[in-house]
Amino acid sequence: MPNTTALPNGLLNELRNFRHHDPSLLDGELPGLRLRRLPGGRNNRVFAWDGPDGEVCLKLYRTDKRDRAACEFQALTHLAGSGINAAPRPLFLDPDAELPAVAMTMVPGRPLPKLDEPTNALGAVVDVLAQLREIPLGPFAETPRVDSATDLIKRLTDTWSNQLDEHDDEPLTSEMHALLDGWRERGDAETLAEPAPRIFSRGDSNLLNWLWEAPDIRVVDWEFVGYSDTAYDAAELIEHLSAHAIDDALWISLLPNLGINDEASRQRFLAAQRTVALRWLSVLWKRRNTRIDEFESQHSRVRKLMKHDFM
Repeated sequence: MPNTTALPNGLLNELRNFRHHDPSLLDGELPGLRLRRLPGGRNNRVFAWDGPDGEVCLKLYRTDKRDRAACEFQALTHLAGSGINAAPRPLFLDPDAELPAVAMTMVPGRPLPKLDEPTNALGAVVDVLAQLREIPLGPFAETPRVDSATDLIKRLTDTWSNQLDEHDDEPLTSEMHALLDGWRERGDAETLAEPAPRIFSRGDSNLLNWLWEAPDIRVVDWEFVGYSDTAYDAAELIEHLSAHAIDDALWISLLPNLGINDEASRQRFLAAQRTVALRWLSVLWKRRNTRIDEFESQHSRVRKLMKHDFM
């Protein structure tokens, strides 16, 4: 493991000067600082720093009401203490008010959706998720994961419903309202409001964050962790847009390994699946004129899920 003191003391100060004077400088390569820009990171900036003991991953975070840097550092610390080897090891946290940063070990591998045969890595993904379900909630016992069932239900019933009303003259609006009404009539929101045992959750099901280097899988981006429940997290994984390249029959075969193994968990999973799929339809609806094929594909998927059970 690289020495935690290996980063030069002035490196972060230099990066913060860039942000203050010209933030665009942080959007590319910085060879003068021995920094190589890495893909991903969502709204953050992620670099590989070429240190004397090997590359270190340096992540610079956007600031908002969620303390992303502290959350990820705390998550990585908790994972390491719980014996989870599939995550980076935390090196240090710098909780700067304007540009917080976390350094962590680099992990090898290619993102699962970019593999020639992504199905080869799914078993390892499921094994890691099973490990996560068994660890204590620790510091996240009272912190819901990002994009929880409660969050999604509010977005559907309030935000999206209101957005649709603002486009009442469009041909698609009546169909979207019909799907939303059908979801309400099924009582999926009420099913998900019922209590369920809490589990530790990554809070992010994007398969691009899963890096495969046979025979090992590793996963990055832990800033959205919190508690969830088994059935909801299984549905959130399967219905993420990045998971659509995987055949549904394979996902169905993996459901018992994801904790869906009795009638109660099955019903909760189906309610969560329809809810998550509808949420993604609402996301793509806002981009219906630019991501046309994706929107149509998700539209068809939601219609199918509303008519027929997944399993």
